[in-house]
Amino acid sequence: MSVRSMTGFARVKKSSEAGEAIITLRSVNHRGLDLHFRLSPELEVFEPALRELLKRRLSRGHVQVRITFTPARALPVTLNRPLLRAYLEAFQQAAAESGIPARPDLNAALSLPGMLKEEDADPDPAVEQLLTSALDEALSALDAFRLAEGQALAAEMLQRAAAIRASASRLEELRSQALPAFQSRLSARLAELLGTAADPQRIAQEAALLADRSDIAEEITRLRVHVAQLEAILFSGGEAGKKIDFLLQEMGREANTILSKTNGLGELGLAITETGLAIKAEIDKIREQALNLE
Repeated sequence: MSVRSMTGFARVKKSSEAGEAIITLRSVNHRGLDLHFRLSPELEVFEPALRELLKRRLSRGHVQVRITFTPARALPVTLNRPLLRAYLEAFQQAAAESGIPARPDLNAALSLPGMLKEEDADPDPAVEQLLTSALDEALSALDAFRLAEGQALAAEMLQRAAAIRASASRLEELRSQALPAFQSRLSARLAELLGTAADPQRIAQEAALLADRSDIAEEITRLRVHVAQLEAILFSGGEAGKKIDFLLQEMGREANTILSKTNGLGELGLAITETGLAIKAEIDKIREQALNLE
């Protein structure tokens, strides 16, 4: 089984001559692929390349990407002299107006946002190579995490699918016992129609409708087919989440139809209802797990 969960975590630290990068990936379930980056301003130029790599490796999930980078060599910085002059003038004016003798603190001034600026430079290919290489390793680790969790989810869903198959067999046994009651209900209704002035065409239509409403054989057969399809999807792998969600909707319809046909069957009807409700409970539990699958 190669189905993957959308929930995962990975963290990679990688160094090169360009510096050191630490990449952290966190992912949770989402209907599509939703990427969120937390980058320092000097790394924003590399975001398109990183985003493209993520899109090639992932198909679904809300993914948070956090990257910190320490360069091997600090970039040259320039002093924002106009900002420094404005700061000193404002400081002196405030000191004079308040009558407080004070001297400006150069360290405090230099720590102001925008006071020291790194010189603009073209994007360093070595830095991009480091970041993409580290992200590729992080994605491999994330994939392993998601695969392991996906296999655990698939194993649980297969157990619940087996429980539904067993319940379908139980329904088949109950149907065999209840068949005389189904036929009796159908005969009573037909006798009622024949005792009226209804035309033959209407009687034929009612008979066909009542026959359909008086047996659960087709629903049991379709339920078994859907269970087999669910197992095939889980074993084939790939993007299974949306396929399973659609299949579970069909299984739910079959269970609801079975429940609607149990009226007037006494204890056998109650047994069929109980089994049908158990099937619906298993379907809901499978759906909860399938929401996490890619």
